Amino acid sequence: MKKRLVLGLVVSLVLGLILVTGAALAADPPGLWKLWDTFKKAKYIDLTHTWAENTPHYKGFDPAVFNIKFNHEQHGFQVHLYTHVGQWGTHVDPPVHFFKGKRTLEDIPCVEMFLPLVVIDCHAKVAANPDYAITMDDIKAWEAKYGPIPEASFVAMRTDWCKRWPSQEKMMNADAKGVLHYPAWSKEVLEYLYLQRKVTATGHETTDTDGGLRVTKDDYGLEAWILQQDKYQIELLANLDQVPEAGAFVVVAWPKPKGGSGFPARVFAIVP
Repeated sequence: MKKRLVLGLVVSLVLGLILVTGAALAADPPGLWKLWDTFKKAKYIDLTHTWAENTPHYKGFDPAVFNIKFNHEQHGFQVHLYTHVGQWGTHVDPPVHFFKGKRTLEDIPCVEMFLPLVVIDCHAKVAANPDYAITMDDIKAWEAKYGPIPEASFVAMRTDWCKRWPSQEKMMNADAKGVLHYPAWSKEVLEYLYLQRKVTATGHETTDTDGGLRVTKDDYGLEAWILQQDKYQIELLANLDQVPEAGAFVVVAWPKPKGGSGFPARVFAIVP
């Protein structure tokens, strides 16, 4: 009788441990799943423009062409054939865009597509001067608030120029002499970000890294400098006014064509 009682207690204890362990496992999701509640509660802000046949683009590009090859009425499904240059709409410029032998779209790993997002807000200065070029004062002001710009981050320059979309005329902002006027990065800032802070990528709301005054002269030296570092950039970002200057993540994704030298990208921020 005594042995049966002890055996019963042992069995009960084992079963209790199994139940408790099972409950604990159920309450503690494996791996990264435990972060799901955090991401589920976050806001998701699309930083990508919807593009069409003749959205703002570089002067040398032809408009995009949309052809419906299969339609619902005749075939029961719809398929478009899109004809456009790689650098169309919100897009990625990989290093090979300017430099033969450097990384193509397929060479850039996924680890470079999910990054801390840093937003440098220059929109008030751009409103006062459309030719404004970001300065080290802008960077130092950000770092005074939030600390050093994180290594391997994505740094976006907010100018609110995206609010001129989808007008080619307003995005280019040419004067009576044909000189373009829109904001720019600066060499000093780019060197600081890439060489000292070792960021992964940068992005902006305009069609070019270099700004209207330089582009009018067909000077793309700043974009060339970024790509020469074997880094990528994103052009024609949208909605940077809806994300914080610090504390968010960005996801930057694009298709994977072999040898790709550019492609429309889908970019979005994950905001706490």
